[in-house]
Amino acid sequence: MEGLYRVLSALVVVGLLTNKALATQHVVGGSQGWDESSDYSKWASGQTFEVGDQLVFKYTPGLHSVVELPNESAYKNCDVGSALNSMNSGNNVVKLSKAGTRYFACGTIGHCDQGMKLKVSTVSADASSSPGSTPPSSSSSSSSSPTSTSAASASFPFASMLPMASLLAISMLSMF
Repeated sequence: MEGLYRVLSALVVVGLLTNKALATQHVVGGSQGWDESSDYSKWASGQTFEVGDQLVFKYTPGLHSVVELPNESAYKNCDVGSALNSMNSGNNVVKLSKAGTRYFACGTIGHCDQGMKLKVSTVSADASSSPGSTPPSSSSSSSSSPTSTSAASASFPFASMLPMASLLAISMLSMF
């Protein structure tokens, strides 16, 4: 019986962590990645960015970089000198930790002016599932490759109910 409680306790922990696992990783630019040939406005318009999601910038180090800009003015004017943060590893992950708008550009001279910049509007997770909002999109870049992946499988759409189901199962088993 003690072994059963350990297994069930583990299921509860896994269930509680499932909500964190539902975050989506958005590979910026889709299969094209972070480069000059992508239309980032078009790519972003096909995505729903929620708090907890991640932006993944994949690019050739030395050729490109990622800078986070402080505001829309810096974004529109490609003022990469005012960057809040600068990344250059070629595989950068940015967590979208709060609702609001964030701005990114390539720090290589001239690339932002050529369109290598991204504006992301992040919504709270509960706002994206409220009535009247747009459901998350699984759009693609110009090729047919997916641009985002979710840790929750499409075959189990009720993954967010796992914590509650785990607690219910434990409650029922404790009755025996």
